[in-house]
Amino acid sequence: MEDQHINKTLRIAVLISGSGSNLQALLDAIEARHLPGVEIALVISNKANAFGLQRALKHKVPALYLPWRTREEWERRVVDLLQLFQVDVIVLAGFMRIISADFITRYPERIINLHPALIPDGGKGDTYTTSDGSLIPVFRGMHAPLQALEAGVRVTGSTVHYVVPEVDAGPPICRREVPIEAGDTEDTLQERIKKVEHQLIVEAVKIHQQRV
Repeated sequence: MEDQHINKTLRIAVLISGSGSNLQALLDAIEARHLPGVEIALVISNKANAFGLQRALKHKVPALYLPWRTREEWERRVVDLLQLFQVDVIVLAGFMRIISADFITRYPERIINLHPALIPDGGKGDTYTTSDGSLIPVFRGMHAPLQALEAGVRVTGSTVHYVVPEVDAGPPICRREVPIEAGDTEDTLQERIKKVEHQLIVEAVKIHQQRV
């Protein structure tokens, strides 16, 4: 990927597997000039029917379906595409595959992920201290909103973090708490978290841009 200090425009590749609602949040923020100096250079999906591809094409952003046959082959082709499109940072926006440690370490603090739970400072540790001083478990991996419901906690949230080889353990860029309401299901809680994610992903890109 390009050196951001040379390339003044921050060029993003967004990796998706589904609807691409967080991609849409970025597209809208860029078009509304809330992210000056930021451009989505490329959208890649591992699924041919991902609606996010249509979102990208509607906004005249290069988008392609790259079938996942083996992880090694897929990542090798992605590396070539990142170089071709002079990408500075990768955003995993609902990308439902685990990428290898080799790929991650190739781009230190250049891969950003959204996780539907609260990750502590530094990314490590088994507990998170909420704004009211309560200690809650750190929910990692799949179905974090369901984990929060099953644990009976009163608050969960969303974190945008840099990706490291350990799953959902990278240093946070930004995060926000989301209260759990009486009668919440995994779906209703996930939807409220997703609305917060749409704001956080824009905030995270802005923070990353300022850091580099």
